[in-house]
Amino acid sequence: MSRALSLHAQTQYFALQAAIADAYGVDDAARMFAVEPSIAQELNDKITEKSDFLSRINVVPVSELKGQKVMIGVSGPIASRTNTKTTDRVAKDMVDLDGIGYELFHTESDVGLPFATIDSWAKFPDFAERYAAAVQRQIALDRIMVGWNGTSAATSTDIAANPLLQDVNKGWMQLAREQIPEQVLSEGAVAGKITLGAGGDYANLDALVHDVKQMIDPVFRDAGDLIAIVGSDLLAADKGKLYANQAGTPTEKERIEGQQVIATYGGLPSFIVPFFPATGVVVTSWDNLSLYFQDSSWRRHLIENPKRSRVEDYNGRNEGYVIEQLGKFAAIEAANLELI
Repeated sequence: MSRALSLHAQTQYFALQAAIADAYGVDDAARMFAVEPSIAQELNDKITEKSDFLSRINVVPVSELKGQKVMIGVSGPIASRTNTKTTDRVAKDMVDLDGIGYELFHTESDVGLPFATIDSWAKFPDFAERYAAAVQRQIALDRIMVGWNGTSAATSTDIAANPLLQDVNKGWMQLAREQIPEQVLSEGAVAGKITLGAGGDYANLDALVHDVKQMIDPVFRDAGDLIAIVGSDLLAADKGKLYANQAGTPTEKERIEGQQVIATYGGLPSFIVPFFPATGVVVTSWDNLSLYFQDSSWRRHLIENPKRSRVEDYNGRNEGYVIEQLGKFAAIEAANLELI
């Protein structure tokens, strides 16, 4: 049954419209408007703040849909000596010279807010702030989900067929498959399969992470900033083995929780991040992962739709994922890993 906003809810909805218009520097949020680049940067900062993971990596504004990578870094040592009597000194480029740039794709984050929900929230004086925070947090989570699971940028996405947003954009793992396939471990002794456990390709998670690290270019391997991102199922399996070995010893269990499980694998600090493949491993550095967004591309439109008994908030922008230095990224094909 269609319903209308209550008087109190209408007041809150109009206040939400006014708050959005004021925040974005426009006269009317009920008409589609382009977000100014400086405000788009502030909005992206707020989204990034909603996620510890996004706060660790690069979220970078760019002006073009396609271009060269923008983060500064060097692809190897720069110390040298030159006999300038016979030879010119040659400066080392502060960019990765792999010749592979970035490409952004249009991404929509459209939200339907039922009138009934606005009625329920109407009692909160900070309704607009609560709503903005909820949307920003979900955009942050979606960005992470696409970053680890995205395989394509479909013209029209299908959430039923791709519940992890696989068709929204190409994430870091897909870029690695396409750009550095030799650094994505996909099989062990048996074609198309990696086995982990006693008698398998790798006896334990430590050995697997160590082997993945060996695929990193030697110039980055001992730089001191590498980390291992480990899937939750792998960590759970490893934790289970540790608990089994220390069963019935509370002091030992406490030691496992405090040190072994969350410390290092393969000699690297190890982390679990949201929506990372449960049986995956990636070795890289935080600053080698980037999300680029076109700072002039954000569009927004807030409308009331009585035919669906809801308010609709349309958000769109262009964004894409980047591995800054390809030699500094290595991974396993999570779908091929089998625990034994």
